[in-house]
Amino acid sequence: MLRTVLIFCVLAAASALIPIVYQSNPQTFDDLLKSSVGARPAPAPAPELKLATAPDRPPQPLGRKVLLTADERGHFTTTFKLNGRQVDGLIDTGATLVAINTSTARRIGISLQPSDFNQQVNTANGAIKAAVVSIDRLQIGKISLDNIQAVVLDDKALHTNLIGMSFLQRLAKYQVENGSLLLVQ
Repeated sequence: MLRTVLIFCVLAAASALIPIVYQSNPQTFDDLLKSSVGARPAPAPAPELKLATAPDRPPQPLGRKVLLTADERGHFTTTFKLNGRQVDGLIDTGATLVAINTSTARRIGISLQPSDFNQQVNTANGAIKAAVVSIDRLQIGKISLDNIQAVVLDDKALHTNLIGMSFLQRLAKYQVENGSLLLVQ
């Protein structure tokens, strides 16, 4: 009886660890799968299927999660990476786009001319001219997305960089509950 319970516990623990290990290193599982499939004869090629894809949403790795806790003001501030450079900012579900100031744009390698500031955007402080740009990569913890649309505002108009809906809407899920923000890719 004790032996059966012990075997059951080992199997239960192993089955609980498989998803965790897979998320931390999916390449190992792919290699194991390929090596086990490699011993079998190759299946007949499947007919080519042409499926419709959404051009504006490239495939994203699944299972990556980040949990942020609200600060004393109830804001979700964090350090993230823009084009590989660490930047501080605020996650703002009320912002349509990611918004960065001109100093941050220069730091992450975006070069702008005064003529690039040709779009008018509405902010909490009123209408202002902005430059529309594309950020190559935005990363928060383990979550990383490429080609994020953003606006660049003058340093005087934007003191805190904002992560807006142009990033959040491309996630599988974002949810606020009990003072925490869950981001899932």
